[in-house]
Amino acid sequence: MSEQIEAPPGVFTGADGLEVRRLPILSDNYAWWLRCPHSGQTAVVDPADAEAITRAIDGLGGRLDTILITHHHDDHIAGVDAVRARFGARVIGNAADAHRLPKLDEAVRPGDTIHIGDHAARIIDTPGHTRGHIVYAFESAKVLFSADTLFSLGCGRLFEGSPEEMFASMRALDGLDDDTWVCCGHEYTASNAKFALHEDPDNPALKAWAGEVARLRAAGLPTVPTRLGLERAANPFLRAPDAVEFGRLRRGKDSF
Repeated sequence: MSEQIEAPPGVFTGADGLEVRRLPILSDNYAWWLRCPHSGQTAVVDPADAEAITRAIDGLGGRLDTILITHHHDDHIAGVDAVRARFGARVIGNAADAHRLPKLDEAVRPGDTIHIGDHAARIIDTPGHTRGHIVYAFESAKVLFSADTLFSLGCGRLFEGSPEEMFASMRALDGLDDDTWVCCGHEYTASNAKFALHEDPDNPALKAWAGEVARLRAAGLPTVPTRLGLERAANPFLRAPDAVEFGRLRRGKDSF
């Protein structure tokens, strides 16, 4: 009998009771659904595929109160307006990027706090992938919705920002606990692992996680969410000591 391979949880509960569910959409994207069990309020992060998101939410009781946007790329926002119209949800996004986002009902700024029922998220500014990228850190729940800033074993391409900005965005996550769940926006871990092993072949944490990733993907299973402590031990972009090394790594990954 072959050994059973266990994927990261598709449904889990944060440290303070926040309910979280992974929603695979498009070819390799993840949206994320969350629910406050006390109030029943729900939210979804980056609903790019309106049909898939609507179907998922209908299957989860048909309630959606809030849409959280991380950045303006179509593979994160294309379904926002249709999902808003279907469920009457309020839309939250970065005030500094409002001109490139669907109409915002609540425009937030770095350091602001938003609430989904009893659960609070701090808005962290993470420019680099785009100028206006933000992430949502539910610190009491120990859940981070990192979108295209931080992936497992990788980070987002620098389409609009500089290595210095993205390095600072990595450092902006330093205050989060190691056992924080990292809920990113794409299934990129297998390709990221190949580059990470090229750069850091003797890292035991990386070798162990890369092996597990290979087994998961061979079985058709997802690799996220991961834990921030694992990423700190294995992800070369989080381990970069300065912006110069970070920039070298990012250029290397772009041409790898």
